[in-house]
Amino acid sequence: MSKYKDLIQQAKNPDSQQSGKPESQKTELPENQIKEPEANLCIKVEKRLRQHWAAEAKRQGTTLKAIISKALEDTLGLPD
Repeated sequence: MSKYKDLIQQAKNPDSQQSGKPESQKTELPENQIKEPEANLCIKVEKRLRQHWAAEAKRQGTTLKAIISKALEDTLGLPD
């Protein structure tokens, strides 16, 4: 019975639970670099273009998100 009490106590105390990520993947951000929530940015392109760009990004070892984000930042800048 004490096993179940321990489980209930752990469920009530999330700080005592493991995140499920290996230690090597856990990241602690400095207080001045708190990550903001992300939002979707959706555009429609022809399927063949999407497939081509995704394949090229993979060959170059990057992602479409990284490429698009960089292009938008270079073109439009960041907010003040």
